[in-house]
Amino acid sequence: MLVASVFIFSCKDDDDDYVQVDVDYPAVYDLNINLIQNAPNYYGYNQPFDRPMLSQDIVLVYRKNNPGSNTPIWEPLPKTYFFDANAMDYTFNFTTSDVQIDLSADFDLSVQNASFKSTYLNGQTFRIVLVPAVYGNKNANTVDLSKMTYEEVIAKYKINDSKVRTL
Repeated sequence: MLVASVFIFSCKDDDDDYVQVDVDYPAVYDLNINLIQNAPNYYGYNQPFDRPMLSQDIVLVYRKNNPGSNTPIWEPLPKTYFFDANAMDYTFNFTTSDVQIDLSADFDLSVQNASFKSTYLNGQTFRIVLVPAVYGNKNANTVDLSKMTYEEVIAKYKINDSKVRTL
């Protein structure tokens, strides 16, 4: 038995095939953009991250609804706006290396006046929050997080949002 245990503990395991990702989150970023027209009723913007995330982690996106104010109102995406019988939707999706923000409508966005464009298309500020799927001993739940306000997410993950970086 002694001889067998020597062989078991002296075996070398060369299975070091893993990729270490330098995780720097939870973190908050601001993205100041003009949405780019892809069709008359569709605008979008794709922003790569400066380093990849882990595949199980989560991105939350908020849109600043009161530009120029010292006290921002962060609306979580997806968000729908209604104009009489028409609707317009801000949505987003993400991968481990980027986030895509989309604006689509059931009307032609390209023919709207300058005030509309400056309110909804140009000079938009989005707040991107990167959240680990496991934080401390807790698992993040996408459904629960999407129901939370920006302030609730910041408090839950103890994020210092006074040092927001820009993407």
